[in-house]
Amino acid sequence: MKASNSRCSGVARNPFVHELKLTMTEKIKIGLMSVTVFPVRLLLVSFFMLLAWPFAFTASLGRSEFVIEPQTWWRRFIDLCLRVIMRAMWFCGGFHWIKVKGERAPPSEVPILTVAPHSSYFDAIPVTMTMCSIVAKLESRSVPVWGTLISYIRPVFVFRSDQNSRRKTVEEIKRRAQTRGKWPQIMIFSEGTCTNRSGLILFKAGAFIPGLPVQPVVLRYPNKLDTITWTWQGPGAFKILWLTLCQPHNPMEIEYLPVYTPSNEEKENPALFANNVRAIMAKALGVPLTNLSFDDREITVSRGPLRIQDYNVLLKLNQLLCQLGLRTGTSEKVLEELSRRARKLQGARLGLEDFAQFLSLPVTDTLTQVHSIFDEHGDGEIDTRHYVVALSTVYRPSKSTETLKLAFKMYESEENGGVLEEELATILEIMLGVKELDVSGVFLALGRPDRGKITYNELHCVIEQHPDFVTHCLDFKDHPHKPHPEQLKSCNGQKHKKDD
Repeated sequence: MKASNSRCSGVARNPFVHELKLTMTEKIKIGLMSVTVFPVRLLLVSFFMLLAWPFAFTASLGRSEFVIEPQTWWRRFIDLCLRVIMRAMWFCGGFHWIKVKGERAPPSEVPILTVAPHSSYFDAIPVTMTMCSIVAKLESRSVPVWGTLISYIRPVFVFRSDQNSRRKTVEEIKRRAQTRGKWPQIMIFSEGTCTNRSGLILFKAGAFIPGLPVQPVVLRYPNKLDTITWTWQGPGAFKILWLTLCQPHNPMEIEYLPVYTPSNEEKENPALFANNVRAIMAKALGVPLTNLSFDDREITVSRGPLRIQDYNVLLKLNQLLCQLGLRTGTSEKVLEELSRRARKLQGARLGLEDFAQFLSLPVTDTLTQVHSIFDEHGDGEIDTRHYVVALSTVYRPSKSTETLKLAFKMYESEENGGVLEEELATILEIMLGVKELDVSGVFLALGRPDRGKITYNELHCVIEQHPDFVTHCLDFKDHPHKPHPEQLKSCNGQKHKKDD
């Protein structure tokens, strides 16, 4: 694949990774707090959460998820009690004072509050302070105690196993938003996932499809030690809770920005509406915009011996595939069929029109960009096997061995099996996102003097023997550090030295 001329905007720091490094002083403080303050705080937080449960349970009895509920005096009383109890719970957790800037617009004026950045389960604080509705997974309703509290605020539930869930969710948001304040405001975390607050990733369009005014809300955690962030790669949920409760104080700021009323063009184009609101929120936060989205998270946090080294080109491909609708349409069955057809071509190179026919798609600007990614020689033709390997990588980045199997099926000869050294280099270049790859270390690890062909089983053996396979067996430009031939171990456990 062609190397990207420039790094994608905002990927200098991966927003889906949080590295928490503690100094010796901080470790000592946490150790002392763990045996003194932490148990007391945990007990009090648990007490107040349990205290809130009967109030939420009582108010939820006989309630319909689709009918507007009249605010009787006793429901208003329960609502007030829950706000007080939940604020006491957060206070016991170290959130002693929460700074609120700006003013929240009434539901009759603004039905939707779009909140960012979303970085932790502590982002529930503004929800409990306002008792706004949220968009939540249906599974969260079954969580003991907390599920009842979530149900009380009448969220828009998302049933992810339902193929039509996204459409139904958008329709429900739109229905509630058009009732002119009869439903509670909906607080939507438009990023759709947790990040480390280093930048704002692309917003999902759900909050912007109704085309109604929205009020942006930005969250800040100005603590020196970031124990708050809970994202895809980093400290787990309990560790975050433990470290946060061990902090003397956890400051938080909630800022309500001016209401944003969409133009006619933005009403017709929710993506434009979302991006314009995102830009305003990023400016208020003083952070950059990124071109990453919820769908990119697995690519940027791939793990294992074949983890992606440079994900820029693969991210660009993934975004183009999403625009073409190919990302959601990809499945194991589709990959197998594409690999079978690519193998039949036996490395024949296809121009743009033939490539479009190969995918059963019309020629468009987006498809042209996909084709150009694999046009390494600049002659307007590509090897479809390269495309299939890349598609498999972005579809299942954490299952690199499955992509390898698929690639070997396309490349290996029917006579004696195996793939050539240069073919292996091409496969791994695509999967790792690197260029100028030298795979001689793989053959050295096998203890073979010849470097002609290699089978999948042989390669798999080397990978199993070397958990740091990329570091120890491969060499490429900007390699983290060069392989050490004398440390390479063959599949029979013997070490080998490179011939002089």
